[in-house]
Amino acid sequence: MESSGKVLKEALRSAHTEDRLVIGVYESAKIMNDDPDSVSFCVLATDEEFECDIALQIHFTLIQAFCFDNDISIVRVNDMQRLANIVGDKSEELEDAHCVLITNSTEGSWEDPALEKLHLFCEESRSLNEWVPEITLPER
Repeated sequence: MESSGKVLKEALRSAHTEDRLVIGVYESAKIMNDDPDSVSFCVLATDEEFECDIALQIHFTLIQAFCFDNDISIVRVNDMQRLANIVGDKSEELEDAHCVLITNSTEGSWEDPALEKLHLFCEESRSLNEWVPEITLPER
């Protein structure tokens, strides 16, 4: 199997082209509250700065709990800038790519194969009691 980082990048890219990304902690929390069934996958990004940000850590804890309660697959990446580069448009500076959601496609029937792989990866991790597995995004 190809690296989970590559697969995640692929899933994010295709969700981006289909306009199925929600970027930002507050935006993510809002959609989880309003329409939890629309959320398919959650990516949390941490970096050194994050360690000092108590408010952000509280949001992360709430988002994680929400994902567990609603059977939403969730992973962590350790490079917010790399995540921002994948999901953002070059023109806009993404301040808050700490949380990125992939929502379900409107057709509902079609599931991105990369996303399928990620759900499996998360399932396997959970069976090993790794509830929020960490994925390293590729540099390019």
